[in-house]
Amino acid sequence: MSYTRSGINLNIIFLSLYKFILKKTKHSQTKTYDYTQYVGGRDYVFELADNQAKGYMTGQGKGIKRGDYIILCNGSKSCRYQVEDIDYYSEPPDMWIALLHDVTFE
Repeated sequence: MSYTRSGINLNIIFLSLYKFILKKTKHSQTKTYDYTQYVGGRDYVFELADNQAKGYMTGQGKGIKRGDYIILCNGSKSCRYQVEDIDYYSEPPDMWIALLHDVTFE
């Protein structure tokens, strides 16, 4: 085994560093949430803003964060938006309002 001058096992240091980096990269990955099966106006509210390039959405769901993607149904086509900013309500804790920007997707 390799030890430093202070008697610390180098394998433990490298393993800890590896776990730390792995944990950070997992948290930085974006996710996509499909809301096409939900009904607008009943399950969520979406309002266009900024000449239809952005919109505000209020919905429910846990774990949605800045940078994630949300797919919504607009008639017969699907639209993909990226979460620019999101704030969770205190009650219920899984309810949120988010500013989304269009990244167009069909």
